[in-house]
Amino acid sequence: MSQMDRRQALRLFAGVGAAGLLAACGNGSTDGAAAANELVSDEPIKIGLIAPQTAGTKDIGDEIARGFNLFLDRHDQRLGGHQVQLLVADEGETVESGKAALDGLLKQGVLALTGVANSAVMLGIRDTVEQARIPLIGSAASPSSLQSVVYIWRTSYVNDEAGKALGSYVAGNVKGRIGIIAPDNEAGQDAVRGFRESYRQVNSNLVSNLVWTEYVAEPTRTFFRAKIDQVRRNNPAAIYCFYSGQSAVEFLRQLHADGYAGDVYAPGFLTEGTVLGELKDNEADGVFTAMNYSPDLNNAANREFGTAYRAAYKSTPTTYAVASYDAAQAIDKAVRLAGVNPSPQDVNLAMGKIGLIASPRGEWQFNQTRTPQQKWYLRQVRQDGPVLSNVVINELATLG
Repeated sequence: MSQMDRRQALRLFAGVGAAGLLAACGNGSTDGAAAANELVSDEPIKIGLIAPQTAGTKDIGDEIARGFNLFLDRHDQRLGGHQVQLLVADEGETVESGKAALDGLLKQGVLALTGVANSAVMLGIRDTVEQARIPLIGSAASPSSLQSVVYIWRTSYVNDEAGKALGSYVAGNVKGRIGIIAPDNEAGQDAVRGFRESYRQVNSNLVSNLVWTEYVAEPTRTFFRAKIDQVRRNNPAAIYCFYSGQSAVEFLRQLHADGYAGDVYAPGFLTEGTVLGELKDNEADGVFTAMNYSPDLNNAANREFGTAYRAAYKSTPTTYAVASYDAAQAIDKAVRLAGVNPSPQDVNLAMGKIGLIASPRGEWQFNQTRTPQQKWYLRQVRQDGPVLSNVVINELATLG
């Protein structure tokens, strides 16, 4: 056996294995060259992951890292047949810290980037990414104002889509004034705008009381009290809001303490991740959310993903983890299509050719704006044994 034959055989049996063969069958490749590339790719590739590792958004950063690492763990630490060196940089909480994270990764010669939780950070690093010509497959932050990009893709959503999915539903199912409260930042403005536009397509007479709050990652236990009084001043039939992480915990806790007993509608981030685990005493009663994923979705990819996630992390998977898992899937496909010695530009070009992603949220593909075309679901917080869970009760819309 020649040296090349021996290397190929070792890679076939040790590197691919049963799981690798299953992955190869499902990766969308249609030619033998892609499989051959996978066998002779000895040079490791560097992937940079940007995610918050401190303060109020650390839980979201943890989920982003978990999703990406789960894909690597299930695929022999390889993407597109190449061994991967994953470089993780702390996004922090500001545009400046996000830029520093990006700069550090670019200096290390990454082939592609992923992650990014904060919409302001995504906008702040836009030009640097485009000028560096390194593909960024973002897996969380996705402001609607991020347009006309060549090297930025997003496997999550566009920030106004959850509001769009909910607006028409609320317009058709809630009678009366709607209280609206959200942080006055990029993501909050997107969430409110999407909701109001969609609502008015069904009912042009939107009677609302809009209250903006400051964005704080870790609010105090009295932070929302005055703003909640404002949004409740006109006795709304329901409240629409946008918060996540520790801000979501404190908002729901303080809303409940204020005596509000009506329904709450929100993008799914309000009850995603560790939020429900921190609430008690009916603090999440009457909460309905719109999300592109729920752990109880009944499809083969979700059952497989959910089993692996729970085994690895002893917790319930989230949309953040799914989007990051899908970012790894997308990079895997693009690197494979790009060949044995891919450049960042090769990978970016290949991203537009990867086709359908078999995701735990259901199949999706990139649209012309480099974001997913996907279904959105209505979820309700319900008791599931001893814990609170987000349970799908309806489909809302396909957007993207």
